[in-house]
Amino acid sequence: MFRIAQLPRYGPLAASTRQRFDQYRPYLAEVGCETLSWPLFDDRYLRRLFCQSRRSPLQVFGNYLQRLRHLLFARHIDLLWVYGEVFPFLPGVCESLVRVPGRPIVLDLDDAIFHLYDSPAQPLVRAFLGKKLAPLLRAAEIVLCGNEYLASYARQFCTTTMIVPTVLNTDRYRPKDGPRRPGPLRIGWIGSPTTWDEYMAPMLPLLTEIAAAHDARIIVVGAGPKAMPHPRCDLLPWSEATEIACLQDMDLGIMPLSDTPWARGKCGYKLIQYMACGLPVVASPVGVNARLVDHGGNGLLATTEAEWQEALERLLHDPGLRVRMGKAGRRLIEREYSIQVWGPRVAGLLRDIAARRRPG
Repeated sequence: MFRIAQLPRYGPLAASTRQRFDQYRPYLAEVGCETLSWPLFDDRYLRRLFCQSRRSPLQVFGNYLQRLRHLLFARHIDLLWVYGEVFPFLPGVCESLVRVPGRPIVLDLDDAIFHLYDSPAQPLVRAFLGKKLAPLLRAAEIVLCGNEYLASYARQFCTTTMIVPTVLNTDRYRPKDGPRRPGPLRIGWIGSPTTWDEYMAPMLPLLTEIAAAHDARIIVVGAGPKAMPHPRCDLLPWSEATEIACLQDMDLGIMPLSDTPWARGKCGYKLIQYMACGLPVVASPVGVNARLVDHGGNGLLATTEAEWQEALERLLHDPGLRVRMGKAGRRLIEREYSIQVWGPRVAGLLRDIAARRRPG
């Protein structure tokens, strides 16, 4: 039995932890790997952060000390599987502490977190932290990257990378059985308070205008308490228990993005969720979105307001097109973005690394 320590940033409430770590556990167990989860911050911290947008410096210091203790006493571990970074916003020398247990390291990147350090407005951050991920990348046996944009960065420091998209369980995420719920057509979005503020809030005037013109509703899942109510919007809280039902009640899914370095590092998980549930999509052609969306096949790409309006109206007017695109998207997810496909691959890779480097 091999022991793999997972070092996510947050507990299982965070989508990144569930998607990039937790759902692989059954597959790792099948190949003889036991997993231990050592999140830097627990779910209570994340709930407070979403609700209050503030952190306790004393609590953060305690969390960092706990992570250091994990590293110092991790010699019973065969492999360290790290999400993103070890000590956020500390210098790169602190990332080097991941070498202390003397165990192989697998680094997982599904966001362009390096841009938090090499591209911020503050010159001191760029000067002192611009290359902070380099020691961790050099220490890694392999870097699992959610897309090519992230892999191109990782290759500057690590000789071995592998693109592992963010995937889901297609037995759970599936089209709704039976007819759609009666009522107005539903334009759907799912995300977090951060992505709502940055990408959806600026689109709201256009979206509500289109919805009003076609007697449609805008279903918003996970925008948080700061999202402003609107007569055309249904603001729904996110929960793992209701997430899939919310997606299945949508008629089409949207993913607007601004074309920034950070957005280019995103892995398109919203689109993967929509398509898995048989929804046609409209998305900005930024980063991996342009790979996921076959324009005219499983969805539509739109950049300008005129293109967004044309794409949404086309789907709202044509139920047959929605069905055809939804089926095409579902086939893509089953083929390339399911845990059923990627679970055995990743589990086998991690087991091989742990077995190769096990002391003795």
